[in-house]
Amino acid sequence: METLKLDIVTPEGKIFSNNVKSVTLPGSEGEFGVLPGHVGIVTTLDSGVIEIEKQDGKKEIVAINWGYAKVNERSVDILAEGAVDINGDSESEIAQAIANAKKLLEDSTDNKVAASMVVSRIENIAKSIL
Repeated sequence: METLKLDIVTPEGKIFSNNVKSVTLPGSEGEFGVLPGHVGIVTTLDSGVIEIEKQDGKKEIVAINWGYAKVNERSVDILAEGAVDINGDSESEIAQAIANAKKLLEDSTDNKVAASMVVSRIENIAKSIL
């Protein structure tokens, strides 16, 4: 099975680093998916959700406020100004991560409607992961 090497880094450190099946990114021109063999691009990312499909088929999500992505055939490197991994072993840990993501998104934009839409999407995806 072909995979992509995905790295998500913020100024505070690495958020995610692993091989994945696919990743969906919140591009500045719209959301786009990346699979192994993708054409090389460098693009800006808007605030939103990075959806990760791991090798075992499980999904993980990371909320970002904005950043850059460098994509090539075998890897995706993301540099985000701020990111929150929506992950945890219990509902309370995931709820806390969602609250942190909400704060990150609200602090990064004056557009409260857009931030609310992203938070709603995070909550819906998190429910399907549990």
